[in-house]
Amino acid sequence: MNFRLSRCRSSVPRARAVLRAKLGEWRAGHGTAEDSELVLSELVTNALRVPAPGDRLVGVRIVCRGRGKLLRLEVSDAGAGRPEVQRPSEMDAAGRGLLLVETLAHRWGVDERQAGIGKTVWAELVAPGIDPAPAEMDVAAVTVRPGQSVRVWGTWRTVHSVRSERYASGGLFVVIGLDDGPALRLHAAEPVTVRTGEAIAAGAPRDIESQEQPTAGPEVTS
Repeated sequence: MNFRLSRCRSSVPRARAVLRAKLGEWRAGHGTAEDSELVLSELVTNALRVPAPGDRLVGVRIVCRGRGKLLRLEVSDAGAGRPEVQRPSEMDAAGRGLLLVETLAHRWGVDERQAGIGKTVWAELVAPGIDPAPAEMDVAAVTVRPGQSVRVWGTWRTVHSVRSERYASGGLFVVIGLDDGPALRLHAAEPVTVRTGEAIAAGAPRDIESQEQPTAGPEVTS
């Protein structure tokens, strides 16, 4: 999953909410969810503090590498420099963010962004029991939504549009536009196989550098 956040204070709870929803779909345990939310909060907070042009968004990527393997959290920003773990004293009120990441994560690091300016700070957490594979189920065609994946002619296609129309006799049918191939024209109640637990996306993501204006909330893709 990839999404982007505007450079404002409210982006931290937004990032946590998106991660919480995704981990719920993946049936993550309470401990994994709690630790990963703390880690992502610190990574996003640090990215928002880095000096960068005001129209540069913060990119977030959430990846699970197989059942019982690793949960990887990546946060990209357009700022210079590399974050370093601080060792604050008991009297210091700040500076513990990366120390917390280092404590909770299996490992973490910093990579230069291959396209554009800035860097990606990542952390991997051990995540036993997580299953990132979306389940499949049959639903009525009228309930399909843009952004979902449907199985058509033995392959998966992404839905980009859905509209309802009526037959001359008064019955309802649905026209489902796909990312590839002809549209589907189905009776409203006809079953369609979809992948469950998928975020509904408005379009493909773009690089942080190409964003002209910050958005008010996360732009999500799966």
